[in-house]
Amino acid sequence: MSYETKMEQEIRIYQDVANVHELPPICHYWSNKYLRPKLELLGFKNPDDFYIRYIVPMAQASSRSTCHILSLGAGNCDTEVRLAELLREEGVGNFAFHCLDINSQMLARGEQLVRERNLASHFVFIETDINGWDAQDPYDIIIANQSLHHVVELELLFEKTHRCLRDSGFFLTNDMIGRNGHMRWPEALELVQACWAMLDEKQKWNWQLKRHEEVYENWDCSAEGFEGIRSQDILPLLVKTFHFDCFLGFANVIGVFVARAFGHNFDVSNPKDCYFIDFVSQLDEYFIEAGKLKPTQMIAAMRKHEGSPAKVYKHLTPEFCLRDPNF
Repeated sequence: MSYETKMEQEIRIYQDVANVHELPPICHYWSNKYLRPKLELLGFKNPDDFYIRYIVPMAQASSRSTCHILSLGAGNCDTEVRLAELLREEGVGNFAFHCLDINSQMLARGEQLVRERNLASHFVFIETDINGWDAQDPYDIIIANQSLHHVVELELLFEKTHRCLRDSGFFLTNDMIGRNGHMRWPEALELVQACWAMLDEKQKWNWQLKRHEEVYENWDCSAEGFEGIRSQDILPLLVKTFHFDCFLGFANVIGVFVARAFGHNFDVSNPKDCYFIDFVSQLDEYFIEAGKLKPTQMIAAMRKHEGSPAKVYKHLTPEFCLRDPNF
């Protein structure tokens, strides 16, 4: 497909999706048991709290002026509204979210949600393709929440982000960094297939593609749109462009079993299902920490300039988590 055709399809796919971030219950079981403890070691309770812990000090330091926050690929703006409400609970009122997205229908839902929550004075909505975004205004905080893996022109995006981020500001993200199209690299695919052989037949149903997969198919999600279009380039380019203040790389094989495609096949009230998820999670973590697998997801805070050493989980630095695509 041409870029224009993919863009039209991307807008069409998401124009009626009111809950972009909805995940199966088994994903919350896994994240609370295996992801949350890692975040807590770094000083955060959850991804929203991660954002808040960086925004609040920035806003307090600018108590006489507005803390400007840009959200790249804000979509329905549900994350931004939650953050705004949390900021109000913290007693912070000097903030403004600039929500940028190409999808007018999603931004319209965001505007409606903002009005319903009486937050209109804190929000500006920008409808544009990132390629046409004029990155001139300076921002204290820039957020990319599950949006980088939809971007083709990553180099351009990161150049613009670097340019408009204040010297004292932070670029915050929670995103995918695995193989393009959310495929698995050969070493991870081998483990997925081994775990797949343990499943009951009913657990092999793909809820997204509406099909049974007797053998797991290493599906390329980017074939028809922008999903994971350049996921494997995100972390290398960030390492090249920014300096990390905090980094958590996590999950590989387990992602197959807890995400939208197959996660609905596992019941959190079934001990057998939870035991399987525990088994795969621990297997995943062992191989990631050994360097045999590389994380497919990250939560990270970055600066324009070098500062104190980055906070990381164990030895999993951004550099350690890079995966060379050439082998």
